[in-house]
Amino acid sequence: MPSDTTAGPLPKATQEAVYVYEAPLRLWHWVNALAIVVLCLTGYFIGQPLPSVPGEASDNFLMGYIRFAHFAAGYILIVGFLLRLYWAVVGNHHAHQVFLPKFWSARWWSEVWHEIKWYSFLEREPKKYVGHNPLATLVMHLMFVWALVFMMVTGLALYGEGTGMGTWQFEYFTAWVMPLFGNSQDVHTFHRLGMWYLVCFVLIHVYVAIREDIMSRQSIVSTMISGWRTFKDNRPVDGID
Repeated sequence: MPSDTTAGPLPKATQEAVYVYEAPLRLWHWVNALAIVVLCLTGYFIGQPLPSVPGEASDNFLMGYIRFAHFAAGYILIVGFLLRLYWAVVGNHHAHQVFLPKFWSARWWSEVWHEIKWYSFLEREPKKYVGHNPLATLVMHLMFVWALVFMMVTGLALYGEGTGMGTWQFEYFTAWVMPLFGNSQDVHTFHRLGMWYLVCFVLIHVYVAIREDIMSRQSIVSTMISGWRTFKDNRPVDGID
């Protein structure tokens, strides 16, 4: 998934692999993925609690554990996101792609259009990219980065209701988010809709990654594990990166 007019083609057409994603970025990706899975699973049960639990009520703290896991995963997501922003500044060229799409570049938009046709099975040949392709960059920026921001802000606003007035969660989030949406129930509703949106996004993201690993001329899934983009032919990079 890539974008950036400054990067040129590979030095040699015979080059087969390029180191793209540094270890901190890859670590964030998988920790972030695990946090989202935990958040979605626990968030579902917070919104739809179990009708009953076995044994005496005084012996059970099931919903308490579910809420704790949700809150812990939420803070891991937030801290990870802040560290990811830091790495976008200090990391390599590819670390900032999803945060700074090249909206101002006509060539970049033409590459986006090519990728739309490729994903729609209207193009016979894929283009080869070192990092994210332009369409992936656009989608990750608009539909994932900002979705995470929305979920973190509304989540902290809801959490601030429990911590109460005087806490930083209440003062910096609850105090303005609740009036913005109208009331607490509306924030709960939109936060839950955001959960289902992320579920759909993750399913599509996994499908596209596996599809590209099979159909395109470069590795996708393994690159986020090893950091290396490997190519399936000796043709030079023909898309902007």
